[in-house]
Amino acid sequence: MGFSTVPCNEFVEVLASKAPVPGGGGASALVGAIGTALGNMVGSLTVGKKKYAEVEEEMWELKGKCDQLQKDFLRLIERDAEVFEPLSKAYGMPRETEEEKAEKARVMAIVLKDACSVPMEIMEKCCEAIDIIAEFAAKGSTLAISDAGVGVAFAKAALKGASLNVYINTKSMADKGLAAQLNAKCDKMLEDYTAKADQIFDSVLGRLK
Repeated sequence: MGFSTVPCNEFVEVLASKAPVPGGGGASALVGAIGTALGNMVGSLTVGKKKYAEVEEEMWELKGKCDQLQKDFLRLIERDAEVFEPLSKAYGMPRETEEEKAEKARVMAIVLKDACSVPMEIMEKCCEAIDIIAEFAAKGSTLAISDAGVGVAFAKAALKGASLNVYINTKSMADKGLAAQLNAKCDKMLEDYTAKADQIFDSVLGRLK
């Protein structure tokens, strides 16, 4: 099933079921795509307006980046489902004998690393989206300023959601050095970009109230 192409009601129904995928990672990618698209909409409502002629070129450039990010997020919905299946199977591998224990440990090391790579990429894309939405909020059409605020709130939610999917997998890693490295990268993105997203949101809110 292509989770990025099913109707919204179907995605929500499957998400609510006991089916193993989609889960929090895929949902975070979808929320990231929606947040990015809201920023992109601000750009769409800005280009072609005489009032914003000075930023027209920049708006088109930012919109191009959003177009790519949206595609990336939708791809990551599918990738998240793809990497979860081998992980779920690995957890069920037998470990009665020493050979079985060694084989399970070998496979787990591979699949846990893969399972971390997708939400980590989702987080990186969310950071890019927040940077772009900051520009839309500052320079885009004031008629769409609320959409920039909603967009950055969604990007922040996706960032935080994806981080939990990294942390749950690093917790199971036997390679504690790699786990610490990945956790530190997540910590840094959360620290920097939740604060930046909050600043953008508060700025938008202040302009509306």
